[in-house]
Amino acid sequence: MDTRPADQNTSLVGKVLDGRYRVDALIAAGGMSTVHRAVDLRLDRVVALKVMHPRLATDAGFVERFIREAKSVARLDHPNVVSVFDQNADGASVYLAMEYVSGCTLRDVLRERGALSPRAALDILEPVLAGLGAAHRAGLVHRDMKPENVLIGDDGRVKVADFGLVRGVGTSSQSTGAVLGTVSYLAPEQISDDAVDERADVYACGIVLFEMLTGGKPYLGDTPAQVLYQHLNTDVPAPSGFFPGLDPAFDALVAAATAREPAARPRDAVALLAAVRDATAHLGREALDAEPPAARAGGHDNAEDRTSVLPRALTLPRPGAAAEDVQHTSVLPPPARGGRPRRRLWSALVVAAVVLCGGAGVWYVNAGQFTEVPRVLAKSEKEAKGRLDKAGLRVKDVKGRYSATEPRGNVLGTDPAPGARIRDHGEVTLTVSLGPRTVDVPRLTGKTLAEARAALRGRGLDPGLVTKRFDQDVSQGAVIGTEPQAGENVKAGATVRITVSRGAPVDVPDVSGKDEAEAREELSDAGLDVKVASARVFSSDADEGAVAKQSPGAGERLAAGDTVTLTLSKGPDLVEVPDVEGKQEKEAKGLLEDAGFEVKVSRWFLGHTVWDQSVSGGDTAPRGSTVTIRVR
Repeated sequence: MDTRPADQNTSLVGKVLDGRYRVDALIAAGGMSTVHRAVDLRLDRVVALKVMHPRLATDAGFVERFIREAKSVARLDHPNVVSVFDQNADGASVYLAMEYVSGCTLRDVLRERGALSPRAALDILEPVLAGLGAAHRAGLVHRDMKPENVLIGDDGRVKVADFGLVRGVGTSSQSTGAVLGTVSYLAPEQISDDAVDERADVYACGIVLFEMLTGGKPYLGDTPAQVLYQHLNTDVPAPSGFFPGLDPAFDALVAAATAREPAARPRDAVALLAAVRDATAHLGREALDAEPPAARAGGHDNAEDRTSVLPRALTLPRPGAAAEDVQHTSVLPPPARGGRPRRRLWSALVVAAVVLCGGAGVWYVNAGQFTEVPRVLAKSEKEAKGRLDKAGLRVKDVKGRYSATEPRGNVLGTDPAPGARIRDHGEVTLTVSLGPRTVDVPRLTGKTLAEARAALRGRGLDPGLVTKRFDQDVSQGAVIGTEPQAGENVKAGATVRITVSRGAPVDVPDVSGKDEAEAREELSDAGLDVKVASARVFSSDADEGAVAKQSPGAGERLAAGDTVTLTLSKGPDLVEVPDVEGKQEKEAKGLLEDAGFEVKVSRWFLGHTVWDQSVSGGDTAPRGSTVTIRVR
């Protein structure tokens, strides 16, 4: 019987799930689910389908977590997080429909290139922290951050994927009886059975940063238990010990993110991102582009890269036992709920024999029958063919695809995907970069805006910001020019800004105080449209029905056909003048000002009594006008 995982994982290929998703190819297979490329027949778009293994679909706990992933991540709307579109079940196939990202994982990059320069590491780390920070601020913890869950698209976009272990902040895993996660990236509190919050993800990001800078993981061991013990009892070494000349800022960042006590770490990914930017803001080109070291031996052994469910039962090898005797274990009762160091020590000695035996069984079944597709991402076509030939595989076809990020002639991908297991002497199709596709910006002068946008899209360019300016020579509404200019050679998909003519400028005439009909005629003769405001205002300067205000004002420049709004006058606002004769100056001024008048005092001799006023008491005058009082 052929029990290879590939057969189980590809059994859905060619099927249509839920009458909507046509499964085209297997992308990846994990311990709990498989991911396929599919087409959403309803919306005519490519999606990634994450399908739970049928043997787990009957486990209510796994199904619940699977659905929780969909609901949790669907709440996130961030350019650096893989979007979840849909969740449903078709028979035994419980699935998520997610955004399809064409590209590779950070793990692929590390396997092919080893350590990265500080600048390249920051280019990946910062968008990862931005996406993870959005999840943290939404109250979600990823719990399984690792290079496999960092996707790098062909267009250079970086996205965080696989929130399969996501839980709310502060949720404890004590009730599950198991540690879920990937051994190399587990924070101490995940191992010691404490409640886990955002700082567990911060710890994992610190490990990822260390790995990008050094080409290997900080903790290695023959068994998962040995790696877990190091997480609990030793500090992550400084990356500069493996990267001579690395700026000390990176040592400080790794140390802060991977502090064994959660309280000593940045509180979440947003805080870590701020720390990264603060620490690296002063670094110069030499520090950022320092030459990275070669990958360390054993640094990318993927035996510890898989998400695992490790039982919390404690396993102790006999003193002096050889490595092959580790499977003889004793299950001990859990420790007392004492201090944290004791819980850590007990939790570190988890059962590893089950994991190792399971892996050995798979190796035995597949040995001698199948070959793993070599990882040739970013290699030249010639080198990739050589590696495939050395692995006993044949090149079926070589396809070209434009790429804005990979140089011409380098491999963008393989089909089957890198790491997939296929029969010996099988065939592999290479996709090779044609380099960035470039086009000439078309000449658009004189075209309408709609015509210009259509012409740009026809060339594979993106119509960008539209600005308008006056131009005596180009008719109103026609294109004056573009940036980049016509004839310039640019990458396909580049944004082109468009400048459109407003025509010759029109100076707005002054129509204040004129009656409505006269004002309309004068503005129309100037080529301007007229709008009259529905509400009128009091005005001491304009008769009733005349123009009290205009907007835009006189002398401003508009384009032909622009609108000037007129506000008509209700005439002056007449107010009855208080009688203040015989009153003291201070009281008289108060009465007049309260009524809405300006007050001027004309003084005779040294008295303070009003003996005359310019407008007699009881008469009316425009509000805001001046009343003179004479005092003696």
